Amino acid sequence: MGNKKLVDYGKFGYIFSIPFILAFLVFSLYPILYTFYIGFTDFAGMAATIKDSKVLWSEPFKNFISVFKSNLFRKSFGNTVVIWIMNFIPQMGLALLLTAWFTDRRSKVKGQGIFKILFYMPNIITAATVAVLFTQIFGYPSGPINTTLLKLGLTEKGINFVLTPWRIKGVVAFIQFWQWYGYTMVILISGVIGIDPAIFEAADLDGANRVQTFFLVTLPCIRTVMLYTLVTSLIGGLNMFDIPSLYARDQGDSGGYTVNMYIKDVAFTGKQRYNLAAAASIIMFIIIVALSLVLFYIMRDKDEAKLKKLKKQALKAAKAKKAY
Repeated sequence: MGNKKLVDYGKFGYIFSIPFILAFLVFSLYPILYTFYIGFTDFAGMAATIKDSKVLWSEPFKNFISVFKSNLFRKSFGNTVVIWIMNFIPQMGLALLLTAWFTDRRSKVKGQGIFKILFYMPNIITAATVAVLFTQIFGYPSGPINTTLLKLGLTEKGINFVLTPWRIKGVVAFIQFWQWYGYTMVILISGVIGIDPAIFEAADLDGANRVQTFFLVTLPCIRTVMLYTLVTSLIGGLNMFDIPSLYARDQGDSGGYTVNMYIKDVAFTGKQRYNLAAAASIIMFIIIVALSLVLFYIMRDKDEAKLKKLKKQALKAAKAKKAY
C-alpha cells in the first residue's frame, strides 16, 4: 500500500480544457486582435486584400475620428442605447417581481414548473421566428393589435408601428423584453435558491414582512447575480442585431437601426470600408468594457472593500514597524 503512487487528477482538468482553449484562441481571440489591427489600417474596397493595406502610422486614429463624425453612427448608437434602456428596465422589474413570487417561503405557488417553462420559452425561439411573429402581430392595417384597437374604438384607421422611429423603438424594445425576461428570472431564482435558509429564518424571527425580507435580505444576498445579469444584458443590448434587422430594417427613418447594423452595412455594402467597421467595433468594445467596470464598481460589496482597505493599511503599518 505504501509503494502505490497517488494519482494526480488535476492534470486531467488541463487536458479537458485544451479543446476550449484552442477554440477560444482561433474563433475568439484571433478575430478580436485582427479587428484591432484592421482598425488602424486603410483596408477597404471590393478587391482589396489585407496584404495591400497599410497601417496609418501618421494618423493612427483617423478611422475612429471618421466613425465619430458619422451622423449615421451617432444615430445608430443612440437608437441602440434607447432600445436597451426601454427593454431592460421593465425586463428587470418583471423578473424581480416573478422571482419574489416564486421564492416566497410564506406562500407556496402551485404549478411553479409550468409557469417557469412558459415564462422562459420565448428565450428559446429563434430570432427569425420571433421577428416574423411580431411582424404579423403588429401588422398594419389588419394585424391582431390593430384589430383589437379598432374594436375597442381606440383608433379609427389603425396604427402603423413601423412608420415613426419611436414606434419602431417601442416594438423592438418590447420584443427584446418579451424574449429575455424569463431568462433573467431563471438566473435570479437560481441566485435566491443558493441563499442559506437560516438567513430567512432569522429575518422571520425578527418580524420582517415579505417586502422587507426581499429588499433587505434577498437583494443584498444576490448582488453578484444581479451584477451578472446587468453586465450580460449590457453586452447583449449594445450588440443587438437580429431582431431590429429582421423586424424594422430601414423603415421609419431608421428608428431601429443599431450599431451592429451600421457595422455590417459599412463592412459589407457600398465601398466595403472594413477599416471603419473595425474602428466602430473597437469603439463599442471600449464602451462596453468601460460601462462594465462602472457597474462592477457600483455593485461592489462596500463592506468587503472597506475590510480589504483596512487589511492593506494594517500590513503597511506592520512593514513600517519592521523597517524601524
